[in-house]
Amino acid sequence: MADLAKPDVRPNNTHFSSGPCSKRPGWSLDALADAPLGRSHRAKVGKAKLKEAIDLTRDVLEVPADYRIGIVPASDTGAVEMALWSLLGARGVDMVAWESFGSGWVSDVVKELKLPDVRKLTADYGKLPDLSAIDFNRDVVFTWNGTTSGVRVPNADFIPADREGLTICDATSAAFAQNLDFAKLDVVTFSWQKVLGGEGSHGVIILSPRAVQRLESYTPAWPLPKIFRMTKGGKLIEGIFVGETINTPSMLCVEDYIDALKWAKSLGGLNALMARADANAAVLNAFTDKSTWLANLAVDPATRSNTSVCLTIVDPAVKALDADAQAAFAKGIVAALEKAGVAHDIGAYRDAPSGLRIWTGATIDTADIEALLPWLDWAFATQKATLSQAAA
Repeated sequence: MADLAKPDVRPNNTHFSSGPCSKRPGWSLDALADAPLGRSHRAKVGKAKLKEAIDLTRDVLEVPADYRIGIVPASDTGAVEMALWSLLGARGVDMVAWESFGSGWVSDVVKELKLPDVRKLTADYGKLPDLSAIDFNRDVVFTWNGTTSGVRVPNADFIPADREGLTICDATSAAFAQNLDFAKLDVVTFSWQKVLGGEGSHGVIILSPRAVQRLESYTPAWPLPKIFRMTKGGKLIEGIFVGETINTPSMLCVEDYIDALKWAKSLGGLNALMARADANAAVLNAFTDKSTWLANLAVDPATRSNTSVCLTIVDPAVKALDADAQAAFAKGIVAALEKAGVAHDIGAYRDAPSGLRIWTGATIDTADIEALLPWLDWAFATQKATLSQAAA
């Protein structure tokens, strides 16, 4: 079989991973030159850097002044677990999930915390559960953007302003790319290794006054590890929310986050970040909508993610294969693009339906998405020719 002609144009940035995500345009190690390496994070310079990161987060993400922002251990996972273990149990909880990470939070609450009053509202990959069925007199845990399904809530209209329970939102691939309505959210968590392309290991937790009130008035029936504790003597540990971290952070990673936040401000802040992600996703979705072999996993266009775009292969010959063969076909496309050096780390998440997952967040330039598209067709055609040859 003769090799199919490769496209002439290549993306300048080939990093389309959904986490850790691409660094900002123009990034280099020189951006980290001011990191206070070899210094204590509790020294004056360390505290100042951590507080700067928190203040810039509030500014760029447009977090209300009376919400607390803390840098915590273990990425978004640590921030979510911190919220679940510290806040849940005061009342019944509705767990809302439509992809693997949300399902993981359900498992933790049911199997590890073993709460007695848990309702599960779930949906298959590609769809949202019935959000009208959520009872906001109970606590509610949900992801804003399903990173592994490419399905997001379109807005916060489904959350009542006069709710009695707390809303705990895993927003890790939504923060800095989608319009989070903080008035409707009591806990927001994310990791800066997602939308802003920071380095991993650190999480951010944002608490509303209602969440703080719960922390100060409710003591869980189970012991809390040190890295989960946000109160002492029934009062919030305020130091956590001005840069006195629970454990030792990497000041190199903090410097990298500060650099990304300053870049975001230089663009015009949150609106500019959202516009970049929207433009990237629009280009990819327009291509997908016209494709004969590729489709967006999100069934409803209103719920399509503008960061983690998840795609499924709908070519009839591929769909006729068994599940393992379909997965192998998708992996072949990913491998071909990797080998050609035009796209890295774009396979579907391991628990998700087979296909592709392409990051379109703000640190990606639209021109690179545009350059990638003909390569997707090339890689598919290459795999399809191999499949046809094997069947002959």
